[in-house]
Amino acid sequence: MLKTFSIGGVHPRENKLSAHQPIVKADIPAKAVILLGQHIGAPAKPVVAKGDVVKVGTKIGEANGFVSAAVHSSVSGKVAKIDSIVDASGYPKPAIFIDVEGDEWEESIDRSDDLVKECTLTSEEIIKKVAAAGIVGLGGACFPTQVKLSPPPAFKAECVIINAVECEPYLTADHQLMLEHAEEIMVGVYILMKAEKVNKAFIGIENNKPDAIQLMTKIASNYAGIEVVPLKVRYPQGGEKQLIDAITKRQVASGALPISTGAVVQNVGTAFAIYEAVQKNKPLFERVITITGKSLSKPSNFLARIGTPIKQLIDACGGLPEDTGKIIGGGPMMGKALVNTDVPTAKGSSGILIMNTKEAKRGEIQPCIRCAKCVNACPMGLEPYLLAALAEHIDFERMEKERIMDCIECGSCQFTCPANRPLLDYCRLGKGKVGTMIRARQAKK
Repeated sequence: MLKTFSIGGVHPRENKLSAHQPIVKADIPAKAVILLGQHIGAPAKPVVAKGDVVKVGTKIGEANGFVSAAVHSSVSGKVAKIDSIVDASGYPKPAIFIDVEGDEWEESIDRSDDLVKECTLTSEEIIKKVAAAGIVGLGGACFPTQVKLSPPPAFKAECVIINAVECEPYLTADHQLMLEHAEEIMVGVYILMKAEKVNKAFIGIENNKPDAIQLMTKIASNYAGIEVVPLKVRYPQGGEKQLIDAITKRQVASGALPISTGAVVQNVGTAFAIYEAVQKNKPLFERVITITGKSLSKPSNFLARIGTPIKQLIDACGGLPEDTGKIIGGGPMMGKALVNTDVPTAKGSSGILIMNTKEAKRGEIQPCIRCAKCVNACPMGLEPYLLAALAEHIDFERMEKERIMDCIECGSCQFTCPANRPLLDYCRLGKGKVGTMIRARQAKK
């Protein structure tokens, strides 16, 4: 019997329209806009100024605090300015604008396709290299990887879990990455095991990707301690807590860190980026992105430089369809609508979904009928109907007591609601307000 997590979950249509589309190198943009805050934590501090000449891989922003990440140029050229641009969140954020000239790379980067399997670095040296390369979690959370690889002294890692689930509908970047770079990913997993000083790793893949399961299982047989775990298709299995539950049957307690279960979870794309950073001296300045949608001429998987305008990638798929109703950064369940197509790609850009007018239209909101479908669907065991009502009535103190901070914003509640209630919207609103309250309380201590 296939493994899966124990609480809640839904089964949206997969719509993997770009499945098995080979990864295509996207054209280099004429101007790259590289955000300084592409991760959870403090934005990077710029270390270049207007007029400076940079190469591909040049560090242009250094980590500005413990929870922060370095940022590197994805292009070669001249820094035009340091200014603000509206990012995927819809708010203006600081960024470095670079006018592209040629494609000159830092000489320290190994650009060959040769597989480098052996890693002689110590755990500390690996973590240092990961930090220098600006690696963050590529599953969407964008948590600085060097921080995750350095858990508090009270906790000890027992295993590494690789999230190769890609349960979000439409997205196929991770699937195709496994099919084309399985060996490099496996070396990356081995490096992660060495960094965490563990001898066991699990790679969780949902069974709607049988070719990836077969290939990764075959290659894993040559690496001691790495096991591929086929999983039952169920959303949101890619959630960190859900994946730990599915594979180890251990639950992360409310308010606790995932490392409390002994597991360190990393996305499969992050494992590949770690291979490139440690074995090839290549910083994180490009990633695989799915551009998809039912009305799109050619849904595709691109290897795109960070800072490429999403308009350029959409144009490479045949252009924006006439019936476009909404452009989503990410997938339909957890993604957010973008304000325009000038938004630059970032480290966390897993996909761009073009929704047609029919798909994008929300149903008319009806009164809650107390069916409890949202309660059954919630993978965190919360009561979304109650949390939404509390947010609507601005009772954020009660929301905190009802564990709103445990919400992973997966959208399962809203997806299953027959009354079309905007449950996720209310939960996001309340979670933001409660988070602000908690930080203000801590600041007073």
